[in-house]
Amino acid sequence: MFSSSHITVIGAGLMGCGIAQVFASKAIQVTLYDPIEGARQTAKQKIAANLTALPQSLSALDFVHISDNLETAVANANFVIEAAPEKLPLKRKIFTDILRFARPDAILASNTSVIPIKDIFEGMDCNERIVGCHWWNPPYLVPLVEVVQSEQSSLATVESMMSLLAFAGKKPVHIQKDVPGFVGNRMQHALWREAIALINDGVCTAEGIDTVVKNSFGLRMPVLGPIENADLVGLDLTLDIHNVILASINRDTVPSDILKSKVEKGELGIKTGQGFIHWTDESAQTLRENLSKYLVNSVNSKG
Repeated sequence: MFSSSHITVIGAGLMGCGIAQVFASKAIQVTLYDPIEGARQTAKQKIAANLTALPQSLSALDFVHISDNLETAVANANFVIEAAPEKLPLKRKIFTDILRFARPDAILASNTSVIPIKDIFEGMDCNERIVGCHWWNPPYLVPLVEVVQSEQSSLATVESMMSLLAFAGKKPVHIQKDVPGFVGNRMQHALWREAIALINDGVCTAEGIDTVVKNSFGLRMPVLGPIENADLVGLDLTLDIHNVILASINRDTVPSDILKSKVEKGELGIKTGQGFIHWTDESAQTLRENLSKYLVNSVNSKG
């Protein structure tokens, strides 16, 4: 059904290259556009390195075409997926330009991770063919894609995007309301807020927080989601626990003082060698390698 489709990905960074790789690996023609020459020059090298690591055939590269011209890149596309930096004015400018050149029936999608889709397309005449399409990093390894239905999205557009993603081997989920952060990031950052608050309040060290998560409920999460877990233990017990604990869980609507302080001091995490945890080049590389191996093994074990 989608093997004859043409997909254009806007942005040849890590996300854009990974998204292009997913479709190309299914023998779908992909045009990868980026205005920056350096990004264009290294795009196929990034994809080749990813394919080699999986390992998968490099034949997928034959389906990836690099472009420096937005008009020609989107002119024949059935689907256009924007994977530009997370800056609202930039995304709005990109889609304003895309709408000048794209086919009137092309589905237009943004890979934003937190920006409401309605904010990106506000005031644009999109004819209900726009949708959120939030991939997770790295997109060629993490199965989930959140398909976000905005007020400007038709159900047919959502269904078409979800069918394309399923054809490409992804796990699409229909997000029925266009809320900031959608579903995954709202839950992830609720956890992060509580974790940082526990550090801020002196309850536990940063290392201790991660040890707790990785050696308790984190172990179960690949096979036991939070709602399954609630049903498993019983909603009566869940209610009893909530009656005790919810009143004391952090509910700040602004970032924690300790997080703001660290950013002000330039303690930004791995990129500076110090965040909540002290990082050496070796420990940072070990973390990246362990994450990559875990994700690759997860993908390979599923098929």
